[in-house]
Amino acid sequence: MSEAPQGELATGERSTRNRVARSILDHGPSTVADLAQRLGLTQAAVRRHLDTLVADDVVEPREQRVYGARTRGRPAKVFALTACGRDAFDQSYDSLAADAMRWIAQAAGGGEQGEAAVAAFAKARLTAQAETYRAAVEAADPAERTEALARALTGDGYAATAKSAPGPHSGEQLCQHHCPVAHVAEQFPQLCEAETEVFSRLLGTHVQRLATIAHGDGVCTTFIPRSGTGAGAAGASQPDISVSASTAGRNPA
Repeated sequence: MSEAPQGELATGERSTRNRVARSILDHGPSTVADLAQRLGLTQAAVRRHLDTLVADDVVEPREQRVYGARTRGRPAKVFALTACGRDAFDQSYDSLAADAMRWIAQAAGGGEQGEAAVAAFAKARLTAQAETYRAAVEAADPAERTEALARALTGDGYAATAKSAPGPHSGEQLCQHHCPVAHVAEQFPQLCEAETEVFSRLLGTHVQRLATIAHGDGVCTTFIPRSGTGAGAAGASQPDISVSASTAGRNPA
């Protein structure tokens, strides 16, 4: 059998590398073993593709972040998308959106007034967006509402998942492995803060943002206490939950 033309081989290699990068986008920072299992590849093949992606500034190696109690041994190395890598998947008009946000701030007078205007816009935008999620959350059983919210977010391009939170505190983690507005949120954290407040209202409990892509983390991670998950989400009156600007859009100190 004759060998495949070099062009076909190169196309196949690019296709597999795209699958590797896409898997990291959908699932967040991943180990070689994780990628090999998800994609049905050998770990040696995954490492080869990762070497190329690292050289192309699409992914970068980093130490795996651990929330809660650490286990013994050195944390496994994970690979996360770089800003350049996210750009390859991002279809948002980042520059236009950022310019619009700056215009809002300047038109309101700049300074604190400008920041307040941006925050008001972010809150209005996320509140309207949340209405598309509310029906899905309210239709789910209380114990499954975080998962329902994750599915709704995935439908809007956030590649979200829900899982039990590690460590001594009972709860769940809502993980958004992609953020279509990450570059804008880097400049305007009010977007992250408004999103956190919306999650709190939808799930009927105070939530805590542990990490954000806009802050440089591989995944936007929100902690939801299990005892409160879903309480009040079915239409009961809810308290006005204030979200601290110091934690809603950025990592806690």
